[in-house]
Amino acid sequence: MTPPSSVQGASAPHGLPARGRERVIIEAVSPVLDAGAYAVKRVIGDEVTVHADLIADGHDVVGGELLVQRPRAPGEAAAPVAPRAYVLEAIANDRYSARFIVDAIGKWQFTIRAWVDHYASFRRGLLRKLDAAQDVQVDLLIGAELVAAAAARATAADRAALQSSAAALGDRSASPSERARVACAGELATLMARYADRESATTHPAWLPIWVDRERARTSAWYELFPRSTGADGRHGTFETAAAKLPYIAAMGFDVLYLPPIHPIGHTFRKGRNNEPTATSGDVGSPWAIGSQDGGHKSVHPELGTLDDFDEFRARASRHGLELALDIALQVTPDHPYVKEHPEWFKRRPDGTIQYAENPPKKYQDIYPFDFECEAWQSLWIELKSIFEFWLARGVRIFRVDNPHTKSIPFWRWCIAELTAQHPDMLLLAEAFTRPKLMYALAKAGFSQSYTYFTWRHTGHELIEYVREITAPPISDFFRPNFWPNTPDILPEHLQYAGRAAFALRLVLAATLSSNYGVYGPAFELMDNVPRAGVEEYVDNEKYQLRTWDINRPDSLLPLIARINQIRKDNRALQHNDIVFYETDNPMLLCFAKRAPEVENTMLVVANMDVHSPQAGWIDLDAPLGSTPARRVASSEHPVQLHDLLSDARYFSEGHRLFVRLDPNSAPAHIFRLRRRARTEHDFDYFV
Repeated sequence: MTPPSSVQGASAPHGLPARGRERVIIEAVSPVLDAGAYAVKRVIGDEVTVHADLIADGHDVVGGELLVQRPRAPGEAAAPVAPRAYVLEAIANDRYSARFIVDAIGKWQFTIRAWVDHYASFRRGLLRKLDAAQDVQVDLLIGAELVAAAAARATAADRAALQSSAAALGDRSASPSERARVACAGELATLMARYADRESATTHPAWLPIWVDRERARTSAWYELFPRSTGADGRHGTFETAAAKLPYIAAMGFDVLYLPPIHPIGHTFRKGRNNEPTATSGDVGSPWAIGSQDGGHKSVHPELGTLDDFDEFRARASRHGLELALDIALQVTPDHPYVKEHPEWFKRRPDGTIQYAENPPKKYQDIYPFDFECEAWQSLWIELKSIFEFWLARGVRIFRVDNPHTKSIPFWRWCIAELTAQHPDMLLLAEAFTRPKLMYALAKAGFSQSYTYFTWRHTGHELIEYVREITAPPISDFFRPNFWPNTPDILPEHLQYAGRAAFALRLVLAATLSSNYGVYGPAFELMDNVPRAGVEEYVDNEKYQLRTWDINRPDSLLPLIARINQIRKDNRALQHNDIVFYETDNPMLLCFAKRAPEVENTMLVVANMDVHSPQAGWIDLDAPLGSTPARRVASSEHPVQLHDLLSDARYFSEGHRLFVRLDPNSAPAHIFRLRRRARTEHDFDYFV
């Protein structure tokens, strides 16, 4: 095992370490991901708490500092900037910590430096000897030498004060008690800490990265819309007809509008309705089958409009408070220009044909995947990166990436690092319904958010187990979940048979369990629940055909969606994933609390997991589940008001037990904002 940093680097004669005078060992630094190979993720404005074990032999006092390097702005000169230092404070058993605020997006770095603090050790020993009434004449002379040495290291402003203190400590004509008062003065201790002798300091061998995103990485509400289905009377929609739907989407309170691929669609092996292997006249094909004689990934489908029309659509969406997210699917049809221009980027079969996409027994003859093991991988990587750069230049900053787990992870690490170096405000959502470790690898590679298994977690127990896994360190240090009740690919079984109650429940769960969530609409708010026989897919799937939606239907979930999105915006607790689950005496009731670390805002959600029948039971608000650290939200000493933000009803709890009854046909859940009752100096009750 490699010893600490003090023995690393060039060796002295006889095999001795180059820096053998370093006595402090630095261990267990956090937060850190895979020894610094990947960046821990935070959001602008977060307070980052760094911990480290600083261990030294003997009984000397250890001093340490956290060194923090801010990110440079794109294009900023690479002139060296001194890192900012924060004092590491001892908390317990050789464990130290310091905090700092990340106030800029981009790549931050930090490291730890620690040393034996000889003056602090001297001062502590002096105080003990004084308490024991021992002679301290020699000790005071030692202190004078330490202070004089610090004066030599000090800047002009502090040098005189240190020189004066050194003289006072060494003045044998003064009484020991007078000199001891000088030695123990707080002002001197501050100066000595500032100019501590760091010549034999140990520095952690690596700068550890933190990637800081803008706020939307942590909290967002997505709405997926097929612009081609916005035309009247079954006609193909355009950017102009899609723009007419912007007020409708904004009224529901969403802040990210996600469009499936908007590029030309191939004709060769085009899929028909309901994924039929052969298209008929008039079939529009799948938007994910990218490329035709009209262009590829840097073009728009001519029936949608032009690039100028796209620019106007994006600007209009922004005026409605909607940030546009585009789908990037790194795959092509046989008709894509890349196939003729760069055949070296694709895998050839022994019969000379290009290998199409397969997931046996499924065949996707209309899709050619890129070969990331091809000899021309360098030119492939550069071109794929240029697709993102093209749309970034047109003002797009959010991308939903289709099936990123089927592309090279080293490519993603390189591509995302290159792109975010110039556009640190860029966000990427990974559409990766795949193995957990592969999902996590993509998050480590730089994806800002990820789809999750929420779609298939049906019971309260399943949700508790899964949410606790992904919202606790170390997973939460790099993985940001985005909960989707449905997608164009997935109509889960629980939405197929229970009608409105199931849609309402899954909406509440997605929007409150996760700070990021999304829906595929209008299929969701109009509760489209008819599957293809035997599969979790929509019949008459919008992926393969145009759909007409009556968004003015009176039974639409629009009012509920709008209310929940407003609740999320008004309550910081729902914009975080700091979550605790609570015991209930009825397994059909799911209860959890969320809080915002920076403000006094606590939310309590109780959901009826039975979409068919009313359920009732008691909740113990003084008993968090499992090993979660206790967080008391109500007790006899701290009664609370519970304001249900869905119904506007108010309840009062004088103890830690709460009785609830929920009928899925009227309300899927309570979303309570908690207000704690306190007493004023005049002994009147009020809520805070």
